[in-house]
Amino acid sequence: MQAKESSGISSGDQETIHISAIIVWRMGCEQMTEVISSAGKRRLLSPFFLELLAIIFLVEFIKGSLLVAILPVYMKNVLGVSGTIIGISFALQYLGDNLFRSPSGWIAERLGFKTTMAAALFMVVAGVVIIAFTDGPFWLSLACLILGIGTAPLWPCAMTGATEISGPNNSNGTAMGALETAALAGTGAGPITMNFIMEHTSKNYQTAFLIMIGVGIVLVLTALLLPGKIKRPSIAEGYDAVHVQGNRLRNSLSKLRTSVKATLHEVKATLNVSWLVYPALFLQSSVIGLLSPVITLYVSNELGISPNQYSLLLIVGGGITVLALIPAGKLVDRFGTTRFLNAGFLLCAITLCIFTSFKSLPIVFGLVSLVGIAYAMILPAWNTFVANLVPKGERGTVWGFFLTLQGSGMVFGPILSGWLWDGVGHGAPFVASGIIMGILFIIHLFLSRRHAPPVQTG
Repeated sequence: MQAKESSGISSGDQETIHISAIIVWRMGCEQMTEVISSAGKRRLLSPFFLELLAIIFLVEFIKGSLLVAILPVYMKNVLGVSGTIIGISFALQYLGDNLFRSPSGWIAERLGFKTTMAAALFMVVAGVVIIAFTDGPFWLSLACLILGIGTAPLWPCAMTGATEISGPNNSNGTAMGALETAALAGTGAGPITMNFIMEHTSKNYQTAFLIMIGVGIVLVLTALLLPGKIKRPSIAEGYDAVHVQGNRLRNSLSKLRTSVKATLHEVKATLNVSWLVYPALFLQSSVIGLLSPVITLYVSNELGISPNQYSLLLIVGGGITVLALIPAGKLVDRFGTTRFLNAGFLLCAITLCIFTSFKSLPIVFGLVSLVGIAYAMILPAWNTFVANLVPKGERGTVWGFFLTLQGSGMVFGPILSGWLWDGVGHGAPFVASGIIMGILFIIHLFLSRRHAPPVQTG
């Protein structure tokens, strides 16, 4: 009883957590209602689009539950897995998600939403089952890879479906806003729910895994309600289309080399950016990869806070970021990106470097709040900064290249994080993240003084 009291929280803290969670949930619901009602489009309330919203929410619920709340502590404290293996497992999840997004989008266009999403989400369930009922490092790493591959079709399918259903007169922004809101709600609800379950079941991980398996089954059943395709040709049209597609494929393959060479030449001619942009893109996402495997381990093992206190920490940090994003974005539009990126990188660098020097919970909450404010300045300013570098010619190719660089940072970060946790110290990943933010601050100082804009071609 005494041990339970020492690791738990007071009823007042629990009430604060519940009230905070309700406030965040209501804000998300109000934002969703505003997003949909402003469009005035019935098609955004169609069964298909609501199914997409439900799938996105539940997938992000599972991912947030596993990657943020459950998996790092379960692997380290229960199974005794090293930090290096945890980092590799997280890296494989990011690798599977990023590597298979393009192929999954291609498959979805040909097999339809139902088949693609149902098969992919079945893989998500399989990944959770492997994690729940095995304990070897190989199986855990394989499960994370399967989980990443299973979630890969989510956004290609969702964005394709939303674009088709939003119609020619553009409810695209409204539809995308609704999808993002569902994703954020799921990402936040997952860890908060799992931390609550951990607190009230004496850290019974099997109960948490069974709940996630149940959510996964609901996901598969929901995917089976999706249409095969938004537009279905007749049987005769479909038969003729097979031959047409075959001819097009042969013609495309014969012209592929020429097209690639022409595209690369166009990109080289139009993309006039400093070489420092490329490491900056890589480093910016590697910070998140560095912190994701170890943040839960650190607050649980080093700070000794309870799951419910961790939920409150997530609500504070994430809530501040979300609330500050809109005014920060407006200020970026008004004053430009330079001062916000400089301030954000520097504030984040200092905060992360000193984060492990304090054990007092109020100070930790204050530091998390500062990181939230810093990221609220960085995210809209960074996206705007990168968008200004993309030339009008070959935008899709350049964006794909930039996003690939950022995705590789997400894969590299967890591997380095696990190695630092095991080989250097438990505070090393945070210091490394702070150093990277400092490097980004220096790189951006050079980039912001390079006033020559990229060559724009119509």
